[in-house]
Amino acid sequence: MRQFTGSPARRPWSTLLSGVVLALVLVGCSALAAGLNSYQSPDGRYAFLYPTGWTRVQVSEGPQVVFHDLINSDETLSLVVSDVATDRDLSDLGSALAVGERLRRSVIAPDGSGRQAELVQARERQQQGHTFYDLEYTVHLADRDRHELATAVVDRGRLYTFAASTNTLRWPKVKELFERVIGSFNLLI
Repeated sequence: MRQFTGSPARRPWSTLLSGVVLALVLVGCSALAAGLNSYQSPDGRYAFLYPTGWTRVQVSEGPQVVFHDLINSDETLSLVVSDVATDRDLSDLGSALAVGERLRRSVIAPDGSGRQAELVQARERQQQGHTFYDLEYTVHLADRDRHELATAVVDRGRLYTFAASTNTLRWPKVKELFERVIGSFNLLI
């Protein structure tokens, strides 16, 4: 068996290639877990992940929780909690498509708001015994276009609507991150 000693230039290409592949795998694995912080509600009802470098913003009316990116301040994450009858579940409010359209008309682009929105996708998923509706929208405002992902779930008389939004130019860069954030919303009790 031949042994290589001396400078790195004399090492076989396979050794160098193995080292590069290993480095890429380790960076890829750490990138999947990196970049997100966790948030849990003070009452312990829900939790979610939000991007590192984002900060919580206090609002007096509207969403219960709001985060935004410090660098791209128009990138936001919000949670709206609404009351529903305690005996209702998400399917009682309609299908994913019906709920997505209702949110589009009443919250995202109501008449007179100057916004136009299109529901791009609506799908249902199950997570830990709860039904979630995952929704995707494009939103046209007078000065820019936006992209929004949202998830909705009902639990114990409350409708939780968790959404992440950015401008259309940034959408390709943050799409996977936003999908992970929206998919992380979880009911704890």
